[in-house]
Amino acid sequence: MPYFDSPADGTRLHYVDYGPADGPVAVFVNSAYLGTEMWEQQMLPLAREGHRCVGLDRRGHGRSDDVWDGYDLDTLADDLHALLGRLDLRAVTLIGHSLGSAEIVRCLTRHGAGRVARVALVSGIAPGVVRSAGNPDGWDPEVMRAGTETFLRDRAAFFNDPDAVRDFFALGRPGVDLSPAHVRHLKDRCMVATARASSAVQETIATVDVAPELAELDLPVLVLHGSLDVSAPLETTGRRSAALAPGATLKVYENAGHGLFATHAGRLTADLREFMAVAKAARPVKTA
Repeated sequence: MPYFDSPADGTRLHYVDYGPADGPVAVFVNSAYLGTEMWEQQMLPLAREGHRCVGLDRRGHGRSDDVWDGYDLDTLADDLHALLGRLDLRAVTLIGHSLGSAEIVRCLTRHGAGRVARVALVSGIAPGVVRSAGNPDGWDPEVMRAGTETFLRDRAAFFNDPDAVRDFFALGRPGVDLSPAHVRHLKDRCMVATARASSAVQETIATVDVAPELAELDLPVLVLHGSLDVSAPLETTGRRSAALAPGATLKVYENAGHGLFATHAGRLTADLREFMAVAKAARPVKTA
């Protein structure tokens, strides 16, 4: 299996690399708790069509090493940047879900966009979900801390709470059709992330505020968000990201929740395909 060592601390990180080596490159950045398997309904079709689809298992997630440190946004962004350099990827489309959206923004502002052509933020938590001066309607930090304590007491119960599962996928809403087997599969995969990684990324989510960084992006940005997203409410995340990132495009999926990568898989794949196919002005390619 493909692995490389993080330049930050030597953590062994796992990645997948599908499709032709010379195809247009899409790099997928996962949600919290999940590994690259979450993108199967996007990566496999696009790879069959000739795209090179690469996905990184975040430290402590999927098949990457279980470590104690390195779950801060800077280190996670460094891990992502290291993958781009390891495979010498260029003109990349970065696609991130939930926490992955913030990792992408930090990667670009920390390391530059020399290898990146465009960005898609899918159900992103960027610019941030916690209440702040710039996000007065965000979540109360104390409520988030209490939620983390509940999570730590019983992760399995957290991932199997029927109300939370219903809200995550917007089950029962018009156009949402997801089998119980698929839901169970994704819940089980969340438990693969280690207890340390799961709790640490929760703490990171509670500190994310990349609003100033979004305003610095100088490349095409596509924001894809569900109208019924409970985990990252549309008004405080998706719409804010689209307003902050210069020239960003927002597409709202009506009746979709946070898990639209599964419930609206075909539509998401089509939107990503179209985004990557749009002719862009040539950008200088750097090797940084």
